[in-house]
Amino acid sequence: MKPLRQFLFFLASALLIISCSQPNTITVGTLLKELTNRDAKAEYPSPEYACKQFSSYDRATVNPNDKSWFANWDRSMFVRVDTVGNQKQYVMMDTDGPGAIVRFWMTFGGEHPGEGTLQIFLDNDSVPVITGNPFDILSRGKLVGPPLSMSVPDSAKFKMRGHNLYFPVPYATHCKIVYISDNIKDLGAKTGGEAVYYNIDYRTYKKGTNVVTFSNSELEKYQKTLKNTQSKLANRALDLPAQTLQKPINGKIEKGESKEIVLNHSHSAIRLISLKLKAAKPEQALRSTILEITFDGKMTVRCPVGDFFGTGYQIRPVNTYYTRVAKDSLLSCFWVMPFQKDCEITIRNEGDQDVEISEGTIVTAPYNWDNRTMYFSAAWKQYTHLKTGEMKSQEGDGMPFDMHYLNLKGKGIYMGDGIVVYNTVYAWWGEGDEKIFVDDDNFPSFIGTGTEDYYGYAWCRPERFSNHPFIGQPDGSGNFVPGYSVNLRQRGLDGIPFTKAFRFDMEMWHWTRAIINFSHVNYWYILPADAINVPLNLKEATEPVALKREDIVSPWVTNEKIEAENLILKNKTGGSFYYSNNVNAGWSGNVQLVWAHAKPSDKLYLAFMSKNEKNVQMTIHYSAGKEYDRFKISTNNKNDTQVNAHRPNAQHGKIVIRGIHILKGENTMTITALPPSENKETKVGIDFIELN
Repeated sequence: MKPLRQFLFFLASALLIISCSQPNTITVGTLLKELTNRDAKAEYPSPEYACKQFSSYDRATVNPNDKSWFANWDRSMFVRVDTVGNQKQYVMMDTDGPGAIVRFWMTFGGEHPGEGTLQIFLDNDSVPVITGNPFDILSRGKLVGPPLSMSVPDSAKFKMRGHNLYFPVPYATHCKIVYISDNIKDLGAKTGGEAVYYNIDYRTYKKGTNVVTFSNSELEKYQKTLKNTQSKLANRALDLPAQTLQKPINGKIEKGESKEIVLNHSHSAIRLISLKLKAAKPEQALRSTILEITFDGKMTVRCPVGDFFGTGYQIRPVNTYYTRVAKDSLLSCFWVMPFQKDCEITIRNEGDQDVEISEGTIVTAPYNWDNRTMYFSAAWKQYTHLKTGEMKSQEGDGMPFDMHYLNLKGKGIYMGDGIVVYNTVYAWWGEGDEKIFVDDDNFPSFIGTGTEDYYGYAWCRPERFSNHPFIGQPDGSGNFVPGYSVNLRQRGLDGIPFTKAFRFDMEMWHWTRAIINFSHVNYWYILPADAINVPLNLKEATEPVALKREDIVSPWVTNEKIEAENLILKNKTGGSFYYSNNVNAGWSGNVQLVWAHAKPSDKLYLAFMSKNEKNVQMTIHYSAGKEYDRFKISTNNKNDTQVNAHRPNAQHGKIVIRGIHILKGENTMTITALPPSENKETKVGIDFIELN
């Protein structure tokens, strides 16, 4: 009788799992429950569906071999324009079901932005089931409240935010979304008027799938489920099973060594990994300490610890539904990671210092493995000292290019990503769009409108936000100026299933020619038969992390020359400092150093490095014209020399200063603003410096 009871128990458990993961009918209620069910992400979806996107991407993007592949008029582009009576309706989405809207993002610019009307029509009904101002629907709670309806960053001006709706809207046969506005002048908003940006992710289920169309009565019917979902997402509920096992993972890991934890209880899943990482150089430790996880003999997770948990190589608090970084540096993840027989977790120290693991915990629980169960995977890559293109035109000039994030073969579901950027210039680095190819795509199923839009915010805003369950910017300090930025997107209902292949490209489309560091981490689930050992270039993970601009942009004199934009900014007493990029100005490298809005006696302190001590003749190449004015320059507090850059016409100027004594190591340069000849303030532009 005992074997029979065991059989009946496992049969009942299997039927329970099937009934939970394979609903006979898709409703608002089932989708809300799925949204917070971490277990469901580890099972290949049933009923199966495809996930795709409608967006306002530039419709000139057609041919990968043409510059228009990077065309950037990613706004006020629509499926078509319908005329109903005397009213123009700008169609944003038009597709057959059965399906569901699972993520809806918008932002606006231009004249009277976002003052039109958004309408959602379902099942070919002539009356919209949802209608109103787009801000009200997407982020002001007209449909549902936060966190399913939110705008980010919440500290930015309202109309400079990204407006996100994660509430699912199912439909049985058809969905059409239109925007009605009198402020749209042309496609792309090239001649003014209102600029409309949107990304709409949606599911399409296989024909015959029973989907109950959204309505106000359906919304009312599932109010209890909605309230429970909102609470789980807001509180980031862990929902651990009653039966769990905990294993500590603590202790010192010497450089070049590793620490292993073996989990040999079969049919289980990791539910929680948390730890603190301590070292003399904590930033380097977060990058050079590698987390590896092997499920049933296949290493599907291989990633620097800091990047895996969503903070990169500097501790930045963030709290999503799948990862958390606390102020006290405790790192936690909540991805469900099933294994059939055994699992090995390895923390490998590839750095040049010892590291200490403390408060480390691994929590596992039993898991009902079946033929849809998948392995969790994560991989990382860095583009070190990446040379970007530059802005020349919205038509794609300036040599932007695609970075290949991920290329998978097999069957699984893509679940998100994060990026860490160290920017080195005073310009936005993330104009590029995502391009995601699924299975047999010849053209991307997903093509977006900008990197920040993909990550849920808008307008390159640098304000931090970590108050959303699926998106985050733990740090945006490097968005406009040299510095460190981290963006995260983890997927709920907008996970992307693939049956044959999956490819994720992201454009590198920087507004200024620059050298930056750019890394990405990607998360996905994949069926065991298709799982492969993920790669990791350990050299990239062991390279010194960038904590200041000169870690990437060399301030050393090379071949008796240094570009002014390579000088170290030490300090300034007034004015604004930046680098100006102009392909038509004739500057060396198309870039010059600019100090603007300086008042008399304001000082700018710069530095450069020399390998040798020597006496030289210094030639300073500067910009002259009506906008520029008088300044004084000295080197190592000597050789004060006045320059008058004020001219009737724009031109290149140079001044030769003899008898300059250059020190081995750091040398300082001080620029002092003099009373201007004509302008109210002084502007200085330095192109490059020669030391002969």
